[in-house]
Amino acid sequence: MTNSARGKKWLDLLTKGAPKVEGLIDSVKCVKTPEAVYIAVVPDEHNHYPRATGGEVGLLEGWTLGKVLRSIIAEDELKAIKRPIIAVVDVTSQAYGRREEAFGIHQSLASAASGYALARMAGHPVIAFIVAKAMSGAFLAHGYQANRLIALDDPKVLIHAMGKQAAARITLRSVEDLDKFAATVPPMAYDIKNYATLGLLEDLVKVESPDEPTEADVRKVSERIAQAIEAARKAPLDLSNRLGSPNRKATSLVREMMKEQW
Repeated sequence: MTNSARGKKWLDLLTKGAPKVEGLIDSVKCVKTPEAVYIAVVPDEHNHYPRATGGEVGLLEGWTLGKVLRSIIAEDELKAIKRPIIAVVDVTSQAYGRREEAFGIHQSLASAASGYALARMAGHPVIAFIVAKAMSGAFLAHGYQANRLIALDDPKVLIHAMGKQAAARITLRSVEDLDKFAATVPPMAYDIKNYATLGLLEDLVKVESPDEPTEADVRKVSERIAQAIEAARKAPLDLSNRLGSPNRKATSLVREMMKEQW
């Protein structure tokens, strides 16, 4: 199984094969139950846009995520207890191309990101469960606005602003040089262990088989998601829980200085 197949696999197992919402594009899967909502972006080899065939978040995916999230907010608007939203994250990048940029992919992905933020601020506990890659604008659009981030403790789980090859081109360095920087500069690293030191993750979950999860694996992850939901319900609606990591002292200092000056 490739990385890009993990998202759909975990979505199906966590929802026990419950029916998907009908009428969506094939690359966005959503399961709505009375207890929770699960959403994933998955590969679609027949995607209308060729750059979005491998699990990328593109024009259609961004608008669809925004539409789905706003429908959930509307459905629960009068409910005292809002359903949790679990974003199963396995996204390789945003689907950039000349057509995508001309047609406003920045607005599409903003629609998705704002949808998650609006849901969080409306009282929906939003949990991002990262099962493989969470890269670039795709992660910003699908998952990063969550109250809590949970990730599998596995070498195939990678989080970064861009792929290594792209980062090497942009910085005029080799991939090998980037790997050397990553050894001493955690934000430059791609692996989930280094990412965890930044204080952004709620939980890092070790399972027996990330690609072919056992019943025990699914049960363990479900329990961790439930714990994250409860933590989110008791906490402020903002993302202040991500602050305070020793590896982000400079970030905290800048925030305090800005408060003093503004």
